[in-house]
Amino acid sequence: MTNPRPQAETAGDVSSRGSGLFRTKSVEQSIRDTDEPDSKLRKDLTAWDLTIFGVAVVVGAGIFTLTARTAGNVAGPSVSLAFVFAAIACGLTALCYAEFASTVPVAGSAYTYSYATFGELVAWIIGWDLILEFALAAAVVAKGWSQYLGEVLGGGISPIAHFGSVTFDWGAVLLIAVLGVLLATGTKLSSRVSALAVAIKLGVIAVVLVVGVTYFKSSNLSPYIPPSQPGERGEGLRQSLFSYLTGAGHSNFGWYGLLAAASLVFFAFIGFDVVATAAEETRNPQRAVPRGILGSLLIVTVLYVAVSIVLTGMVSYTELSGGDATLATAFAIHGATWAKNIISIGALAGLTTVVMVMYLGQTRVLFAMARDGLVPRKLAHTGKHGTPVRVTGLVGVTCALLAGFVDFGTLEEMVNIGTLFAFVLVSVGVLILRRTRPDLPRGFRVPLVPLVPVLAMLSCLWLMLNLSVETWLRFLAWMVIGFVIYFGYSRRHSLLGRASAG
Repeated sequence: MTNPRPQAETAGDVSSRGSGLFRTKSVEQSIRDTDEPDSKLRKDLTAWDLTIFGVAVVVGAGIFTLTARTAGNVAGPSVSLAFVFAAIACGLTALCYAEFASTVPVAGSAYTYSYATFGELVAWIIGWDLILEFALAAAVVAKGWSQYLGEVLGGGISPIAHFGSVTFDWGAVLLIAVLGVLLATGTKLSSRVSALAVAIKLGVIAVVLVVGVTYFKSSNLSPYIPPSQPGERGEGLRQSLFSYLTGAGHSNFGWYGLLAAASLVFFAFIGFDVVATAAEETRNPQRAVPRGILGSLLIVTVLYVAVSIVLTGMVSYTELSGGDATLATAFAIHGATWAKNIISIGALAGLTTVVMVMYLGQTRVLFAMARDGLVPRKLAHTGKHGTPVRVTGLVGVTCALLAGFVDFGTLEEMVNIGTLFAFVLVSVGVLILRRTRPDLPRGFRVPLVPLVPVLAMLSCLWLMLNLSVETWLRFLAWMVIGFVIYFGYSRRHSLLGRASAG
């Protein structure tokens, strides 16, 4: 099917406010663009589907590893309270996402919201940032999935092949290829596959909780907040930006350890924002998207807190110290070595859905940018299944190359800084849109404005300060590349820019 309207006419149809780098695209025009025949996404999703996506992307391998390591090295039994603190910070941002998604039910998430509030340049920056977040996260997690696949398969088959000095992770590439086919076939089918994988990993978590309770001793939870101890101090570019600027040291356990743990486990919640990228494919986005975002966040918070309480009740937190402690470590201490295989299967299912939903989020952001002309318009094309096939293929090939051949190392932190930057802009964007467009119908409204958005913004900025100097420098380098592309291509091809010029 071809677009019946020539590109020039489409450009002239765009309404905007402002001019130059900070011209904004009206919410009404963003919604009208979703009806273009050649780039129309099929509306198949419900609030339940979005909740599944949210749980699918947040509950990954972290529930089996991060809880144990944080308890053993940073917070002790109070890791369960750290998850509550992190969930509150995440919940503040989730409220802002829910209002935006119900007001602007268009693919692109924070990119689309920024276009309506901050203008084109900031929209491009956040879109470029989201490309970093989703693509890198999908590739990194796919490599983690491949490692668990190796454990499940045993020593007989390795998902990693060696060709001289080149290492090829065929397990990660296979996963991305299969998920690419699913996403191209239909978002509803992807949701059903996610639901199956979520059921598997929730079943594994249920087994862990039920069996773990049989080893539970309340004495292991005392002291709930262990006495403070000096922590390792980061050096050079690997120390946090906050430490670099202030010369402050790090401490483990105690109240400072608890707050540090909250910053650490916050990253276990990253991904709920992907739900907002599917707003355009939802039947009743004004109601379904807020329910999907907030519902999934509530479910995963309960799961994280429950697992952390059972874990620290099974064994003393001192037995989890060290870099390699996992949930299986607690079972091994009690002689239940079978738990390792069960947990590996749960992690395998968990990571499958994380990669799928991150992959989905990346395609929808790039699709929205293509529809606006900031990347080639040919990518804004949907196939017979109502999915952006060309973008899905492009993202799949890129992620497969990254996952197959690149050793990421400390690049994983780039996902965190990209996500938090998006969170900050969305929080501020709610305040701006409330002021500039109070007339817009909102299916969900953030309570206690401006307090909630301001608290969300401050909490995210604080977490960004706790990331390493090295990560900040890499992030700035990625942004510089983005500026070069924007001024070299995107600004001249922007439909909004052509409309303003005409």
